[in-house]
Amino acid sequence: MGVFYEQIPQSLFKWILEQKMFCVATAPLSGAGHVNISPKGGANFGVLDERTFWYMDLTGSGSETVAHLYEPGNGRITVMFNAFEGPPRILRLFGHGRVLEAGTTEYEDFIKKHDVATSFGSRSIVLVDIHQVGTSCGFSVPFYDFKGFRSALDEYIERKEARFRAGNEKESMPRYWAQKNSWSMDGLPALHIAQKVSKEERIEPSKKMVGPLAPTRYQTANRFGLEHLLLVAFVTAIITAFVTVYGMDAARAIAVRVPADTRRLINVPLRTRI
Repeated sequence: MGVFYEQIPQSLFKWILEQKMFCVATAPLSGAGHVNISPKGGANFGVLDERTFWYMDLTGSGSETVAHLYEPGNGRITVMFNAFEGPPRILRLFGHGRVLEAGTTEYEDFIKKHDVATSFGSRSIVLVDIHQVGTSCGFSVPFYDFKGFRSALDEYIERKEARFRAGNEKESMPRYWAQKNSWSMDGLPALHIAQKVSKEERIEPSKKMVGPLAPTRYQTANRFGLEHLLLVAFVTAIITAFVTVYGMDAARAIAVRVPADTRRLINVPLRTRI
């Protein structure tokens, strides 16, 4: 029932572009972090070729997806489409994402080349480099009738833009992003422009989580990294030196004090972010 491909079959291009919504899923590398799923609506997406999908990232109160795509060694993203009318189908696009932030040369080049309509609230273009495509039956997905796209975000952005154009600098989108989109809920840095404006204008970012389980710092993934490799190399060099100078008996005496189970070293956090 499920079929996998290395790229998007051209037979699915038209179906993808006919859909009214999709979801994107990302997660931080740390097991202590939170998996994020974001629903997207509207016609602000497209397929460049069999291996490249894109969508317009509009202004919102969170920036989990961008933060996860920016995290070094991460960038994983899954895009999911559902058929809510006609024959059942679920389509997943597995890949790694790139962020083209509004105002950057890459962003401007992309929207010009592909004739993409933008608004005052356009934050970025997210490009997905696809390495696997999966379709499945979707037999249990219910039918839904499409009534129309919500206009609430467009109206909010239009009012905000009007106040900004009238001279109210506090209504600029970068200031909003600085407050809402500087960090993920787990403490990962998100939009670069938000980070920059937050520092320059001393804008305090809003809190993302509440309660006793709200993280106070980002906990990095428990993986064997450069710091651990250097530690092992340092310990090995010490033992080698003692073998050379004092003989094997002295080296054995020192080795007893070094943990034999290197997994204990791997669980040492690589770094933390307040």
